[in-house]
Amino acid sequence: MLLLTNAQLPDGPLTDVLLRREHIHAVGPVGSLETNVEHVDLTGYLLLPAPAEPHCHLDKVLLGRFDGQGRGDLESAVESWYTARRTVSRADVRDRALSAASKLLAGGATAIRTHVDVGETTGLMLVEALTEARELLAERLDLQIVAFVDFPLRGRAGASNRALLADALKAGADVVGGAPYRDDDPSACLDILMDTAAEAGRPVDLHVDETLDPDSTTLGGLAEWVLRSGFPHHVTASHCVSLGSQPQELVERTAARVAEAGISVVACPQTNLYLQARGHTRAVPRGLTAIAALRAAGVTVAGGGDNARDPFNPLGRFDPMDTASLLVLAGHLTPRSAYDAVSGAARTAMGLARTTIEAGAPAELLAVRANALADAMADAWADRAVIHRGRLVCRTWHERVFPAGRSPGARGTG
Repeated sequence: MLLLTNAQLPDGPLTDVLLRREHIHAVGPVGSLETNVEHVDLTGYLLLPAPAEPHCHLDKVLLGRFDGQGRGDLESAVESWYTARRTVSRADVRDRALSAASKLLAGGATAIRTHVDVGETTGLMLVEALTEARELLAERLDLQIVAFVDFPLRGRAGASNRALLADALKAGADVVGGAPYRDDDPSACLDILMDTAAEAGRPVDLHVDETLDPDSTTLGGLAEWVLRSGFPHHVTASHCVSLGSQPQELVERTAARVAEAGISVVACPQTNLYLQARGHTRAVPRGLTAIAALRAAGVTVAGGGDNARDPFNPLGRFDPMDTASLLVLAGHLTPRSAYDAVSGAARTAMGLARTTIEAGAPAELLAVRANALADAMADAWADRAVIHRGRLVCRTWHERVFPAGRSPGARGTG
């Protein structure tokens, strides 16, 4: 058992929280719970449900070869990655993934979903590297692997990639992935991906309409596919950028069908703000999905960090708070809604249970040195303590030293 003492809840008094195994056992006033157990003093900390990372690419992160000086659009980033992936090794991919996942964990993410390329160029090597990383990370966080299959998929030309997708699921990938909107026949490609998932009994997480082209309407087609078929597993649509460029009537109609189909949408503000709208010189679109319309329709909208320090994004701190901050600044969410997008909604998009701070809830928690949620979101260097499955798995402190000496209120390192 583990007792968290003197924790500040976002909407309540100072509280003690008792953890037993993988769940919250009890929540009560300070001093009211069993004290003869291991404890962590959270005086000065805000206690929150732990965030999750619902969309990243751990096979690409930290490549260190790109400085953002190229065209900076999606197509050139894809070309750069396709060149780079021919030379990466399994050990290199594993080690970069471990480094990035550890950074995400330090930020509070106790569950991560990564898309991993599968296809004729790399075979199953990238998936095998990530399954190895998952084993090494198993005690500290949960890692889901999406088999992000290459093209072509249709006909005789796509036979090898279709077989590799099936093999990737047998080799340890958890989720079927792909980008049907990039195919010449998105509907036929979508059929293949969804049929594969149905046959394998797996959830689906697709890159959908990652373009400002308003004629890209794969999201609506995906919703109709799910509704028509009664697909029984969870479906997530990531990016959905074109929805933000479409006429209001179409946006509302699509959002309603997505809600009816139970599809979660993951917005990726960090990378989409970087890649999209490169051809615009004025009134530049933000390149985000129609967040407000989707939420108004009842769709679960999560926030993902996507790429970091690779051809798709030269920056990135591997911190869910950064994603939440961008959802406030560029997506016009409130801090509370933005944090839910990277915590409760993110877990829903990953097929996981939401975490609340009450008895019986999963013991997936983040404590941040802050007085309020907006302060926690704004202070990128806040001290943090991360709880996964009822255990303290990561803790960071930061020291601020000024020329005149130690600054008031600064913490020691540890």
